[in-house]
Amino acid sequence: MPVQITIIGLGQIGASIGLALKARGASLQIMGHDKDTRAAKAAQEAGAVDTYKYNLPDSVRDARIVVLALPFSEVRETLEVIAPDLQEGTLVLDTALSKGTVAAWANELIPQGRFYVGLFPAIHPDHLHGIEYGIQAARADLFEKGVMVVTAPYGTPENVFKLTTDFITLIGSLPLLMDTVEADGLLGKVQVLPQLAAAALLDATLDQPGWQEGKKLAGRPYATVTSGLAFHDDAVSLREVALENRENLVRLLNAYITSLLQLRDDIEAGDREALGVRLENSWNGRIRWFDERAEAEWLNKEAQKIDAPSFGDRVNQMLFGSAFVGRPKDRK
Repeated sequence: MPVQITIIGLGQIGASIGLALKARGASLQIMGHDKDTRAAKAAQEAGAVDTYKYNLPDSVRDARIVVLALPFSEVRETLEVIAPDLQEGTLVLDTALSKGTVAAWANELIPQGRFYVGLFPAIHPDHLHGIEYGIQAARADLFEKGVMVVTAPYGTPENVFKLTTDFITLIGSLPLLMDTVEADGLLGKVQVLPQLAAAALLDATLDQPGWQEGKKLAGRPYATVTSGLAFHDDAVSLREVALENRENLVRLLNAYITSLLQLRDDIEAGDREALGVRLENSWNGRIRWFDERAEAEWLNKEAQKIDAPSFGDRVNQMLFGSAFVGRPKDRK
């Protein structure tokens, strides 16, 4: 019988994980769950999951690996519900922001003998400008030419860590190891800050004087900048992530505000040279970043080859072999 992997949350990330596993021919049974049954049905029709269950505990009861691809605001409650039904040796992975907070929840809620590792994916550069949402944005190659943050709690057994990195490699990504402090700092900079900046632009323009005409003219620049907010899971999750990671976010917002003030000062002073240099540096920096992101020279393709058909057998060997029988979970 194939090893079961359960994916909870069948939006872009969760459904793409299922599609990637299927595309690589892994001998697995992919179980899905989403509180929106329409999303679950769509994921099954798209081939991202073999089947789905509406009942959340039932969906994880036979799973060897459980992936939480959920908005941050739903992670704790989901862990509380599924924890009693996780079988011995099950590996729980999540893809939410604020890795330190989720790790603390997992340590509190997941029973002994089960394991947790935090993840956060970067997506294929070809899909960075996509405008679709949810299952419509799911792609089998979503994680190719990208890296995936791995935050493994202290004391994670070597076999569990190896299984996690094999799983990441199998879906086409490259593991990027970090501790939770480093991860939260970097994700705050490149994930949360842009969304807060989008919220600030909207706050400064929506329903302000001139908006009745301005909304008719707002084009690609406005849509692109504000899309950072649109592509987050929900406003509640963004609020909670910002508050959980407040020290990093306050520092980052201060730096962002300083840059805005410098732009304002150059414009107010009519300083063409200073403003030109500032804008040129930003322009060239973005081009350089995007070229580097597209080339992805940091990827070592030779190190990313995994025998997909044997992956299910390796799950059983790693999580349910004699090395784990009766071994307590060592987590700090």
